[in-house]
Amino acid sequence: MLYSSASDWTAAAQKRVVIFAMSGLGKTHVSNMLRDTGDWFHYSVDYRIGTRYMGEYIADNAKREAMKNPFLRDLLMSDSIDIKSNISFDNLTPVSTYLGKPGNPDLGGLPMQEYTRRQQQFEQAEINALMDTGYFIDRAQALYGYPHFVCDTGGSLCEWVDPADPKDPVLTHLSDRCLMVWIKGSDAHTADLIRRFDKAPKPMAYRPDFLETGWITYLDETGQAEADVDPDAFVRWTYARALAHRDPLYAAIAQNWGITVEAADMATVRDQADFTQVIAAALEG
Repeated sequence: MLYSSASDWTAAAQKRVVIFAMSGLGKTHVSNMLRDTGDWFHYSVDYRIGTRYMGEYIADNAKREAMKNPFLRDLLMSDSIDIKSNISFDNLTPVSTYLGKPGNPDLGGLPMQEYTRRQQQFEQAEINALMDTGYFIDRAQALYGYPHFVCDTGGSLCEWVDPADPKDPVLTHLSDRCLMVWIKGSDAHTADLIRRFDKAPKPMAYRPDFLETGWITYLDETGQAEADVDPDAFVRWTYARALAHRDPLYAAIAQNWGITVEAADMATVRDQADFTQVIAAALEG
């Protein structure tokens, strides 16, 4: 690991971390807090995905919908208006909206073929954004003079890597440059995430084999045709299974490539000093 002990970490003039966990366990909250100190560069993988690697997909999808309206079509064709996403660190909705959900188009669903295509686009985009971490570490220091760096990953990091492969390209790139930190939730956190998701189901990215198996199983269990599936019902049904699928992957990444911090401990972090202490304690453990 980049820091072999708590004392190495505490004394380091340049602290660099990659934080990974399921969405909702505090990755972005902690990253924002560190950024606000003025000493940390906050690299948001999801923001990079939405601006650098999927920006055109998102904008073209919006333009495609606008072209269905004669009034907007005329304005677009004459270059009288422009359409683009207003993505920010705090508003990543354009990415999830583009990903969408599979199922009945009358309920906002996508045909599975199109949904799968967008999933593949996102997979490549996230891998590219993760592999940009080293570039942003160098850029943050050379251009802005930031001594410290936090990479705020998406919840689907674990879908595209093999924690058991010591030569995994993404994990090698990240761990060579940063300390990998898993925020581990408890059973209570998992139950709360499921409750919150049930109230407001959102698009997610899935490993292709997991998605294929889940989709076939859901159709078999419900007896529905693809075009009849309620998109929200499917992603609700999938969510708890996705949590169970991802948890051992996160655990393996932490065991083989980094450290684990309990979500309850990370929730106590209020400033840079707290963060340094929580990470030091995990390194000692």
